[in-house]
Amino acid sequence: MNLPKIHSITKKMFVGAVGAFLLLFLLFHMCANLCILRHDDGAWYSAFCHFMGTNWIVKVFEVVLLGVIALHILLTLWLVVTNRMARPQRYHERPRTKTHTNSRFMALTGILIFVLLIVHFCDFYFVKLGWVKGEYMVKTEKLINDDSGELLQLMQYADRNGFDGAALVANIESQAEEFGFQPNSEELQLFIENIRNKASVIDIILRAEKEQNFSQDHKWVRHLTYDERNTLRRVMPESDPEPDFYFMAREKFKHAYMVIMYLIFFVVVFLHISHAFPSVFQTFGLNNYKYNGFIEVLGKIYSWVILIGFSAVPLLVFFGL
Repeated sequence: MNLPKIHSITKKMFVGAVGAFLLLFLLFHMCANLCILRHDDGAWYSAFCHFMGTNWIVKVFEVVLLGVIALHILLTLWLVVTNRMARPQRYHERPRTKTHTNSRFMALTGILIFVLLIVHFCDFYFVKLGWVKGEYMVKTEKLINDDSGELLQLMQYADRNGFDGAALVANIESQAEEFGFQPNSEELQLFIENIRNKASVIDIILRAEKEQNFSQDHKWVRHLTYDERNTLRRVMPESDPEPDFYFMAREKFKHAYMVIMYLIFFVVVFLHISHAFPSVFQTFGLNNYKYNGFIEVLGKIYSWVILIGFSAVPLLVFFGL
């Protein structure tokens, strides 16, 4: 197996730089997650997710972040493989060094984090991409936005006659000749298709009104299904339905097995970063006998803050707080 020849120190510096970036991101991600604990019907957290999902700078950053995570994994594996290739015969006895205990398990904890990260992406990020089904929401003003007034007229007509979407389409189709259309004409088909699209939106609005699926300030229509999300993206692309991450997080963490899985995830992250934090300083030569103690303590404080901050969300939600 021939790998590109790059000095081990260079590879370590790449890993360290990428690791430092991820350490900063973890702190940012933790602070954002704590918004879930606010009992404001998701106002803060939904506003944060809306900003993160619509700002083009953030969208570019998401791609960069995913690239950085992949780069960190690949560089670390590359470093492990090349180091083992450089020493094909293992020591008969483990040398007595001052190596931090967690450093011996960095590759293992890294692999576990990667596996659990895929699960986390399936729970949340892949929902945003539409690869995994979730619950969605849309701004009320976008859902009822119709400059022609046609949607409002159809809603009023359906309400007066007690029609749902299918009954509305059937009723209007049966009266097509009264609207001046020739039977089976292309114009009639286009007209009916337009009514059918409007009717599908009306069904979504009617269900929301019946089940009171609105945010407290009525700015959002919530609890849209995956099929309703796809309907809106097809019929009203400008409505731009979004995942309801606040609701999904609170629902997910009502289940004990999900809480336990995420707590394991956070403990593994804790073990990984408790060594990664001082390693970043060591990689760039920023540690010496004067500062080592301070860096070690700072790393422990940071690791515990991350562990407690992330763990607080599933635990407190599970206990109804």
